[in-house]
Amino acid sequence: MGITLRDAVVLVTGASGGIGSATARAFARHGANLVLTAPFEDRSILDALAAEAESFGVKTLVVPADLRDRGQIDAVVAAAVRSFGHIDVLANIAGIGSSPALADSTDGELERVLAINLLGAARAMHAVLPHMKRRGRGSIVNVGSIAGESGVMGIYSASKFGLRGLNDSVRREVRSFGISVSLVEPGFVRTPMNAAMSGLPGPEVVADAIVRVTERPRLRTIVPRRYLFAVMLVTAFPALTDVVFGNARIQQRLNRDARAARAASAWNEQPS
Repeated sequence: MGITLRDAVVLVTGASGGIGSATARAFARHGANLVLTAPFEDRSILDALAAEAESFGVKTLVVPADLRDRGQIDAVVAAAVRSFGHIDVLANIAGIGSSPALADSTDGELERVLAINLLGAARAMHAVLPHMKRRGRGSIVNVGSIAGESGVMGIYSASKFGLRGLNDSVRREVRSFGISVSLVEPGFVRTPMNAAMSGLPGPEVVADAIVRVTERPRLRTIVPRRYLFAVMLVTAFPALTDVVFGNARIQQRLNRDARAARAASAWNEQPS
């Protein structure tokens, strides 16, 4: 049920981000036409990315949207179908992070993470599936996280756990329609979300995995592969994970950078 990418139509959500832009470039190199969406304030980034992709001889369509608004998601899908006639691939990449500690998050932040990471992905799938079902083919790739395998990142982990369950459910729901649904779960890679960390692999490692599972679907892919053993340990020994991450020093270190960034942001927002 894999997709031949040359001349395929790929809708990329979160295309302005590190993983999203790397994925758009990877699909363009394989000859796929692109529909790029991200928040309206990132329009210039999308336009530059589209121009770069077109240098590979593919066609692009830029449709900014807020994934928290179902009407705007429907407008992106309608524009894609109007321009290209169909959608072959949905790459659900849009996502935002959160504080590792739930208690550090505001109620608005809790709602925003779930609205984008989980509900936004669900709505994007819900919007493209009727078109894919009519054609009897298609590929959906959801970008989760290893934080969706181990509950150590507050509401972010919750959103990625939810996406993992949704991915499995939709995969079974649409299997008989010739539609594949794959989950790619990155560990830490070099993106603005992990700006405080050094020595990380680039987002291209995730982009390449997304392209691979589009052509050869897999239930779940963890990248970089060095995280595979850690995920196996967490799954096999949850009590050990409780002991390690329940340690006060580990929690303090886990939350240190997020709390420092929050404090700096609050200071910069004070009136002068």
